[in-house]
Amino acid sequence: MPKFLDLHSKTTKVLRALVDAAMRRHGLHLGQNHLLAVLWERDGRTPGEIASTLNVTTPTVVKMATRMAATGLLTRRRDDQDNRLVRLWLTDAGRALQEPIEAERRLIEEKITADLTEAEREHLMSALAKIHRSASALLSGPIDSVDSDIP
Repeated sequence: MPKFLDLHSKTTKVLRALVDAAMRRHGLHLGQNHLLAVLWERDGRTPGEIASTLNVTTPTVVKMATRMAATGLLTRRRDDQDNRLVRLWLTDAGRALQEPIEAERRLIEEKITADLTEAEREHLMSALAKIHRSASALLSGPIDSVDSDIP
C-alpha cells in the first residue's frame, strides 16, 4: 500500500475511534456530531441537503435522524411551502450540545497537534485542504486506473 494512503488510513481509524469515544460521552453515536454541526450552521435543512454537505447518502442521514429524533435531539417537520419535503430541526437538547461538543473537539485537536509547531500546524492544514480538494474532485469524475495508459 502506498505510504501516504497507509498512514492516512491508520491515522483516520485512530482519530475516528478517539472522537467516537468522546462523542459517546455526550450520548452521540458515530457521525451524529457532524449532522448536528450542519444544523448548528443552518437549522431546518432537508436530509438530502445534509447528505450532500456530509458526502453521505440520504438514507444514511434519514437513519441517523430517526435515531436522533428518538433521543430528543431533533424533530422532523414538513416544509411549509412544499409538503413533499421534510426538514430537520434542532430541539433545545440538540442546540445545548453545541458548546460542549465543539469544546471537546477543540480539546482533542489541541492534544493531537500538541507536538507540532504553529508553522507545522499551518502546513498540515494547508496540505490537508489541498488533498481534500483533489480527492473531492476525483469523486466527481472517473479515476484513471494505472492500466489506462497501457494499450
